Amino acid sequence: MENLILIGMPSAGKSTAGVLLAKKIGYGFVDCDLMIQGEEKALLPELIEERGPEGYLELENRICSGLFVSRCVVATGGSVCYCEEAMEHLRSLGTIIYLEISAEEAEHRLTNLKKRGVVMRSGIGTIKDLHRERVPLYEKYADIIVDCNGLTIDETVETLAAAAGFHL
Repeated sequence: MENLILIGMPSAGKSTAGVLLAKKIGYGFVDCDLMIQGEEKALLPELIEERGPEGYLELENRICSGLFVSRCVVATGGSVCYCEEAMEHLRSLGTIIYLEISAEEAEHRLTNLKKRGVVMRSGIGTIKDLHRERVPLYEKYADIIVDCNGLTIDETVETLAAAAGFHL
């Protein structure tokens, strides 16, 4: 298990739980959203606004497809599931863990989709629509699915560690 790749809906805890998990298991941590922002010198909402959803996905695909890391927890952006090339590359780097949350949980956790920098493709108007569209993709790529509904960050970290075979 070279790397742990975290995928899931925005607000599932990929970045927050990911960095804590990395610390607990002695791995490095990579946040793909921060990599994109750093490379482009702009915030995600600005990039999505400037390039549109498809243009942003091209950028995300390119950056995630070029990722080479070892012994890291990788927090992906929620929209990476649309990027087949990136997902296949990430699969080659390690174990993909889907942090599963319900549409209701996502609605509760997300306050402002535009400020958050969430890619909403054509025809997607609500978090429920987004959830309905993305869940089959997350499930398609996941090696492990972890139910994160109602969990605190600490509980999420413990559950992820156990699912990946680490005993904390």
